[in-house]
Amino acid sequence: MSNIPAELKYVASHEWVRVEADGTLTIGITDHAQGALGDLVFVEVPKVGRKLAANEACAVVESVKAASDVYAPVAGEVSAINEALASTPELLNSDPYQAGWMWKLKPANPADVAALLDAAGYAKVLETA
Repeated sequence: MSNIPAELKYVASHEWVRVEADGTLTIGITDHAQGALGDLVFVEVPKVGRKLAANEACAVVESVKAASDVYAPVAGEVSAINEALASTPELLNSDPYQAGWMWKLKPANPADVAALLDAAGYAKVLETA
């Protein structure tokens, strides 16, 4: 079983969400997702200011094996991106929950986060995958 930090929220499509003190959401892909993809060679994140719908494909991660879409866990506006990923996409492999974050989102409705999976719920998703 891959590492599933208890303080984060999750989406069945393998994104994680950290709620920051100011209500901003930090988003990335899970350890399970990066492990399934293998060595990442390219990351494309949404532009700052882009408004995203919940479950909208808004980013791409490419490995030597495959390309995969990354989805917005909730609706909102992109407030920051992890610019380090442009030159070091392997941060998603080495540190998916910290240095490998992808973008920050100002949620349209902060209550939407409550509907996301907790660590136990995400672990169940992995068991049935």
